[in-house]
Amino acid sequence: MTTTATSETRTVAARAAREARRIDGRDARSWQLVSARSPEQFDPAQLGRADQVILDLEDAVDTSHKSEARAEVVRWFEGGGRAWVRLNDWTSPEWGEDLTALAGLPGLAGVMLAKTEAAEQITDTFQRLGGATPVIALIESALGIEDAAAIARARGTCRLAFGSGDYRRDTGAANTSTAMAYPRTRLVLASRIGGLPGPIDGPTVASTHAVLREQSADAVALGMTGKLCLDGEQPAVVNESLSPSGADVAWAREFLNDFEARGGVIRDGSDKPRLARAEMISRRATIFRISPEA
Repeated sequence: MTTTATSETRTVAARAAREARRIDGRDARSWQLVSARSPEQFDPAQLGRADQVILDLEDAVDTSHKSEARAEVVRWFEGGGRAWVRLNDWTSPEWGEDLTALAGLPGLAGVMLAKTEAAEQITDTFQRLGGATPVIALIESALGIEDAAAIARARGTCRLAFGSGDYRRDTGAANTSTAMAYPRTRLVLASRIGGLPGPIDGPTVASTHAVLREQSADAVALGMTGKLCLDGEQPAVVNESLSPSGADVAWAREFLNDFEARGGVIRDGSDKPRLARAEMISRRATIFRISPEA
């Protein structure tokens, strides 16, 4: 066997092993964005710590290089890669070209629609891809935030995401927890109304882990359950920050065991919300393979 063939065999095996442990998009915490112009980063991202990977055909690619980047993505999928793709926005001519190139490709886990501002943009995208590929609505403007509930209920929407950078440009808002609380809360409420998982927060541009942890904690406090990542270092921190702690898991398991032992009887008004929280923590602990603290 040649060196090239051996390398390809190892890549196939590594991909299969990573995908066997992949966290589903509905529960994914870390979403790593990778420029579609950087095919050398596709495999490392797929094999890395991110729960899900998004190949970016939109902001990360200059208009003059869209066709070339699209071809790189298609080539990688045809070679056995698997990831999500961020599409160009619905109003752009590149949107239709993205869909034509991607429709039916093996390995396309789903798409993220940039600059979503209306429910029909999601449904149109979903139908153009055959009515089976999940669509994340990336909401990046004041209009999108105000129409978030309708977008969340649109046919094809699997999750909402916050394009915080473009939102700040659109509104002039500061990059502070106070300024970001309103749009984040709107997305959390819209997700609940639409029966979706918690939304995906925008990325942290700062390179320090302390800032990443702080902004992740802000998002979690408001009810968000995912976060966009800008490089391969951020997913590990995001995964930890957006997962229940060992202490939380220990409390949840203890509460559920006690509740079952007493026949599942509600004793007072605080039991129902505590039961819901314990069940949520226990479910996420199972998905993320988190053990309770001793």
